Amino acid sequence: MALSKRPGPPRPRNGASASGSRLWTWLMIPGTLWMTGFLIASLVLVAALAFGTTDPLGNPQFGLNFDNIAAMADPAYRAVLLRSLGYALLTCVICLVVAYPVAYAIALHGGRFKNLLIAAIVVPFFANYLVRMYGWSVVLSDDGPLLRALRATGLADGDTKILQTGPGVVAGLVYGFIVFMIIPLYAALERMDVSLIEAGRDLYGGPLRTFFYVTLPATRQGAAAGCVLVFLPAMGDFVSAQLMGGPDQIMIGNLIQDKFFQGQNWPLGSALTMLMMAVLFLGMLGYLRRTRKDEAEAAR
Repeated sequence: MALSKRPGPPRPRNGASASGSRLWTWLMIPGTLWMTGFLIASLVLVAALAFGTTDPLGNPQFGLNFDNIAAMADPAYRAVLLRSLGYALLTCVICLVVAYPVAYAIALHGGRFKNLLIAAIVVPFFANYLVRMYGWSVVLSDDGPLLRALRATGLADGDTKILQTGPGVVAGLVYGFIVFMIIPLYAALERMDVSLIEAGRDLYGGPLRTFFYVTLPATRQGAAAGCVLVFLPAMGDFVSAQLMGGPDQIMIGNLIQDKFFQGQNWPLGSALTMLMMAVLFLGMLGYLRRTRKDEAEAAR
């Protein structure tokens, strides 16, 4: 008896797939070249200018002068760098603590309102950053609604101030960049297999124990991505320190801005920029190494 020929699985359309891949590659080339070219060109200019000098009129001159590099060891600059690093790290921690419950509630309990809730969080951040910071400075001002409410409840007195203080700067940074923490956390929680939480509870793990041993490790990459997205702009921010901090709360972004504009010392501003970028590069390198390690563990 002749065997009937069963229809096999559909052959992959290798030709069409390869053609599609080539098309996307070609479409990516112009944008990649545009961004890479300007990024590298600007970095080379800033790095070269860091070794330059200024003429008597304050115009930058390229050269081979190491005074600007040596100036980075100045205690005043080191203090500003450490303050910026501390503010950025504290902002990451506060954003993580505040954003995690928000992302958790939306991802796991938002139901059909998930997209609406995410839009309600993201859309206000489309407003200009400077405008939002001006609005936030009004809220935190001495006669603003926050301090008036705290004084009315007895939690603050007439001498309590938020503006012109370090906590005021961190509050501005948290407000400015918390959305960059919520979105990656939401994405990680959304992708997480909810059955893992149920399995943890079936194994008699309490809510807190299940969270720390199941949910938190499963969303670790989202938290790490959020920390990077918050840390990088917070480290170089100068608007929050300018509007909500005093002279003792300036960050490295304010210092760079001052050297490029008021101080007319572009070489020193370039050296400070390279110093800040070196710190950011180290942070990014740590994140990439951690991500690669997590991917290797997941592939086992």
